Amino acid sequence: MKNKILIIVCALLVITSAVGFYFYNKIFSSAVTKDTTVFITSDSDMDALKDVLNGVVDNYDDFLWVADKKKFKSPKGGMYVLNKGMSLNDLVNLFRSGNQTAVKVAFNNQDTLEKLAGRIAQQIETDSISLLNAFKAPEFLKKNDFTEKSVLGMYIPNQYQFYWNISPESFRDKMLKQYNKFWNKSRLEKAEKLGLTKDQVITLASIVQKETAQISERPKVAGLYLNRYKSKWPLEADPTIIYALREINGQDFIVKRVLFRDIENTKKSPYNTYKNPGLPPSLIAMPDISSIDAVLNPAKHDYYFMCASVDNIGFHEFAKSLSQHNRNAAKYQRWISNQGIKR
Repeated sequence: MKNKILIIVCALLVITSAVGFYFYNKIFSSAVTKDTTVFITSDSDMDALKDVLNGVVDNYDDFLWVADKKKFKSPKGGMYVLNKGMSLNDLVNLFRSGNQTAVKVAFNNQDTLEKLAGRIAQQIETDSISLLNAFKAPEFLKKNDFTEKSVLGMYIPNQYQFYWNISPESFRDKMLKQYNKFWNKSRLEKAEKLGLTKDQVITLASIVQKETAQISERPKVAGLYLNRYKSKWPLEADPTIIYALREINGQDFIVKRVLFRDIENTKKSPYNTYKNPGLPPSLIAMPDISSIDAVLNPAKHDYYFMCASVDNIGFHEFAKSLSQHNRNAAKYQRWISNQGIKR
């Protein structure tokens, strides 16, 4: 009798151990089949999570079983990096904690808030309309002394880290913090020394940005425009005419060559720097850091005129006198006419 009881006890122990081992493996053994990154939207439920984990875990029913035992109902949205060999227990803990990985968000020079919103929306969860509404929110603009035109200058082109499911308002607010961080004591002192506000520096930098794509040339171009500005000359910057033309004709309007009639057709625009003295009311495009720092650290020279170079394409010929400039301009006009460029 004792032997029979001992056999039964041993059998129960074996069965219990086997069952325990089976469930232990189910919960804690390797389940993720490959290194991968998954994106979980903020409104995802367990059914949506199944699509996300398709081909990533061996058995989604097992995942649901583990989730049920751990009373896990829905994942927190975000971008998650999964490593091969992670267990179902690891996955549940990760999705419950919301311990997501930050994404790198980068943008370069965008001409409008609409284009900026579209660029950002390609890299985070939210859509461009929601971003644009946050960028233009009247209470935000008023509180931080921006307008719908000037706020574009708050977004400094660079690479930043954000959580993928960040809200439009939080994205905007974090960019404001980056803007304030960018305008450190050194930059503020340089702007004050030039007699310019932050907005004025960015406005002039946007002209420099559009005037030359050559980073090495930007301090020289900035110095030229500052010479004109301080001497109370009209800036006569062609990029401002193009900006004014696009305000009239739409952002897709292509201008390869600014003509006298363009200057006349935009004479009522405050952005026409041929007809209006001083700086335009706001930036004409998003300047990058090199253009902003070019204005803050301009090359010192006596140049007041510049013209696109035909000998060094992409750069400019600079002149101190109008007669010298006229010779450079005539050479350029002949060249551009030979290229067949009319507009």
